[in-house]
Amino acid sequence: MMFAICNPSISMEAQIALALRILCGFGIEEIANAFLTNKETINKRLFRAKEKLQAEKVQIEFPSEKEINKRLETVLTTLYLLFNEGYYSESNDMVLREDFCVEAMRLTYLLIENELTNKPNVNALLSLMCFHASRFEARKNENGELILYDDQDEKLWNRNLIAKGLFYLNKSSHGNIISKYHLEASIAYWHTIKADTREKWNNILQLYNRLLQIEYSPVAALNRTFALSKANGKEEAIKEAEKLQLTSNQYYYALLGELYKGIDDDKAKQSFEKAYTLAKTNSDKQAIRKKIDAFS
Repeated sequence: MMFAICNPSISMEAQIALALRILCGFGIEEIANAFLTNKETINKRLFRAKEKLQAEKVQIEFPSEKEINKRLETVLTTLYLLFNEGYYSESNDMVLREDFCVEAMRLTYLLIENELTNKPNVNALLSLMCFHASRFEARKNENGELILYDDQDEKLWNRNLIAKGLFYLNKSSHGNIISKYHLEASIAYWHTIKADTREKWNNILQLYNRLLQIEYSPVAALNRTFALSKANGKEEAIKEAEKLQLTSNQYYYALLGELYKGIDDDKAKQSFEKAYTLAKTNSDKQAIRKKIDAFS
């Protein structure tokens, strides 16, 4: 059905929004979070898409084999966003929605099983999902609170899923096209190695550099700046972080808090306090509050 909904007669953003709304059961706020925009924009996008489909009498039907290939990238983006919403849901204030993640992985696996859609980028996406899913058990405590990466118990990571991630990452290496899923999966792979080594962070930094060239996003830019701090030091990272000026983003201030910690603790605390005011979920607020209280 995703291939049917993802009809190129409307924009790619509208195709994805419709698929998330109709097939994945996303609310308007969830779709807005997925696109890093607001509910009004999504409502207008959905209204215009439905209006155009009706005006042009577009039939929502399964496409031909030739069309499947054209629509595959849009379907992959939809599955990627479905997994992301499960991995951390701001709109529902949940650390983890495993049902969303499992469904995204199941559908991606079905694409791999089909000869028409068993492409390198599909394997790379499933690899990425496997690496992230391997840390599910370690991502929250018995009270359902978020456990940050550095505090996770490595023994709880699922080694079978890590092995599957490596298997699909190797399968994705065929061909000469590198997608954002290849790069994100490679970054996720390095995060399955807990050791805090310069080699690890240098590799992650270079991968983020390439990822931002393929497709810029503020989230990737923030993550790249954190990797820069680990590879080259906090002073260089602070200069790069402040250039981003993502002043409405809680993660921007949380990053500044981490970078200033030990260099200018007053600025670090102020940054965490700003992040706290912008945080949307109780889990985020609890994690940031711990950072603030550590300065007392």
